[in-house]
Amino acid sequence: MADKKKQKRYTKEFKIEAVKLVTEKGMKASDVARDLGISQPALGSWIKDYQHSGQEAFPGKGNLSSQEDKIRQLEQQVKRLTMEREILKKAMAYFVEIPK
Repeated sequence: MADKKKQKRYTKEFKIEAVKLVTEKGMKASDVARDLGISQPALGSWIKDYQHSGQEAFPGKGNLSSQEDKIRQLEQQVKRLTMEREILKKAMAYFVEIPK
């Protein structure tokens, strides 16, 4: 039976500090990756994510960035308003059909 390697998970703070060692302290990415025991491609990916998203980078499992959270809230609101509109349409049709 083959052993599956469990993927290591790093905290947001760890990733940000690793990125800052390269971007702010001027250390070489290869040295930082080796010293911290992470792969160089992973560190490179973290650097790109951080440069693109800043403090919003690395939201973590189940944690949404502020933009993603806003989108989720707006999608829920659209769904609710669509349902309310359909209910009002049916109610209006019902009252229009009642003989007076």
